[in-house]
Amino acid sequence: MKNALAAEWLKLRTVRAPFGLVSAIGLMVACGALLSWLMVQDYDTSPAAEQMKFASADASVVINPVVQFCVAALGALVATSDPRLTALTAVPDRKRLLAAKTVLVTMAAAVIGAAALALSIGAGWLIMGDRPPPVAPWNGPADVLPWFGAAVLSIVVTGLIGLGLGLALRSTAVAIVVVGVLLWGLPAITPMLPDPWNTDASAVMVPYLVYEVAGIVENAPLTPLAAVTCLLIYVVVTLGTGTVTLLRRDA
Repeated sequence: MKNALAAEWLKLRTVRAPFGLVSAIGLMVACGALLSWLMVQDYDTSPAAEQMKFASADASVVINPVVQFCVAALGALVATSDPRLTALTAVPDRKRLLAAKTVLVTMAAAVIGAAALALSIGAGWLIMGDRPPPVAPWNGPADVLPWFGAAVLSIVVTGLIGLGLGLALRSTAVAIVVVGVLLWGLPAITPMLPDPWNTDASAVMVPYLVYEVAGIVENAPLTPLAAVTCLLIYVVVTLGTGTVTLLRRDA
């Protein structure tokens, strides 16, 4: 297992795509900080009545979907970087190979997600200073921890979804398109459904589940535990499909 994981890590760090994805995330964090700064400048020059109408200047809520997508693309890349499964020459056990890919994606997603969110939240905290709500969404670290944990969990989940789709579809491009539909396409459509289908369908979309996991939505359709379960179902379905495909297909 250790050697298989080391081999997967070597493949990942010797291609350019992962560095491009990480660079894109870094650029978004910088843009998010700039957005927070512009909002705070506008807040400071607005009359008191207008200040109460401001939205939160926390850019991490904007950064999180981008990180989800990039990490899902990374998961798909890990799955499809060896389309002819030449790695089976070194690791004939397909279950061990799958375990190594899963561990690698999980660890990479957790590290990238935690780092990106920590930088985004930290920058926002410095920019917002001691300004009151609504422009500052937190009163202290305890307020931000549920959101931080839920967001990192969602990023890990999307990474594993990308891995599962990559294994099942055997194409990086197709897997990324499907991920885009799951993360952005379907969530854009579900609010257009008639009542009560719009609420029920939106509640199980990945972008909305992170807020329900954090427990920061009033009268949320799902409890935090139910939302976590729903995220795990996404992983079970996609990674399970990818696992079956990997174990049954020819090299």
